Amino acid sequence: MRVALVNPNWDFSGSIYFGCHEPHLPLEFGYAAALLTQAGHEAAIIDAHAERLELGMLQRRVAAVTPDMLVVTTAPSYLFWRCAPPELRVPQMTLAALSDVPATRIAVGPHGSTTPRAALSKLAVDVVVLGECEDVLVRLADTSSEKWGGISGICYRRAGEITVQGGTQAAEVARLPALRWPSTVLRHHTHHHHRFDQAATVPGAEMETSRGCPYHCSFCAKENFRDRYRRRPLATILDELDGLIAAGVGYVYFIDEIFLPWRELLEEVERRPMQFGIQTRIDLWRNDMLDLLGAAGCVSIEAGVESLSPEGRDWLDKDCRVSTDDLTRRLIHARRSVPFVQANLIASGADDPALVKRWRDELQAHGVWANEPVPLFPYPGSPDYRRLWGEPDDDAWERAVDHYLERHDVFSDIQETRPRPLRELEHQLGTGFP
Repeated sequence: MRVALVNPNWDFSGSIYFGCHEPHLPLEFGYAAALLTQAGHEAAIIDAHAERLELGMLQRRVAAVTPDMLVVTTAPSYLFWRCAPPELRVPQMTLAALSDVPATRIAVGPHGSTTPRAALSKLAVDVVVLGECEDVLVRLADTSSEKWGGISGICYRRAGEITVQGGTQAAEVARLPALRWPSTVLRHHTHHHHRFDQAATVPGAEMETSRGCPYHCSFCAKENFRDRYRRRPLATILDELDGLIAAGVGYVYFIDEIFLPWRELLEEVERRPMQFGIQTRIDLWRNDMLDLLGAAGCVSIEAGVESLSPEGRDWLDKDCRVSTDDLTRRLIHARRSVPFVQANLIASGADDPALVKRWRDELQAHGVWANEPVPLFPYPGSPDYRRLWGEPDDDAWERAVDHYLERHDVFSDIQETRPRPLRELEHQLGTGFP
């Protein structure tokens, strides 16, 4: 079977999306392509975002593959499944442009994982995958549509009715291979995600050393995908990293939900000519491990602090067992060996604005960047969403966006204009879910 794996050419106009707008390697498609090939299928990744493909060119590229199965993702990359654009406008436009391609149409991503019925209807696809997609795509490619009833973790129409079959799926991360990206892909991948100490002069890349997180912070939408913490084998990580280095990559951003202290990995990375960035919790790092992190080549840390008060952190269910003073000391210590250190704050309402200003000023005096507290978006699939409305239904994304726009006048600093309601973004295509 021939499979086309399509990453749309993302446009975030009018969206509440506050993630990075640059193209990132579609790791989920990299793994899926490798597993599909191992299973005897042909798989082609068409990354319209990285290649800036207009819809007409994308249609010609996909048609040239003559796929039996067409897969489109609803988030820019695995890096942003937890904070994806709520609207499905771009995947809708992409699928509409590919309507003449005679293939089984499949959607993967956080929307189908959290609200599968709505995603299936909005996108007019044949199947939606719930959860991590790599293994499920192989099972779909191996199975005729008449036998889809034996596949867990999919949503599809059966006898005219929408069927949600099985729960969200989690890949066996230890089985995922070391990815190899074509040199033509990496050569044009000039973005260094979350790097601010210097301009990019060599290609960058993204990869993961683990998947999921052992914590359950209230604001994190990971429960229906990339939830349970799993570590990739060290040998596989180093194999993939060495392949990137051999291809000329000089910076890697580890997309792990939480990059945990791992001495053996850092000692191996220290031996390699590579710089990297991470997202983590600073309370989990001792000073000696922060020193090793810097020595291994870390040049960027994004650390979730979220709140400066124990009450605020408890409300966010951070399970943080150190004081704000200790968090401050660790951030300042990290900055001694890591060129860029950022502490993230959320506008939870629990912190005194004067305290926040003093704390930010103190950190900035030591070279640590701390952002203005950002509004909290109640992503469907997060504990915060359930606090407000219970389990997500078909209108969950619309409800969350409406709530966010009603409560806030100031948004992320990368949003130049006020975001638009979800129904407005999707219905302008005439393909919205009624």
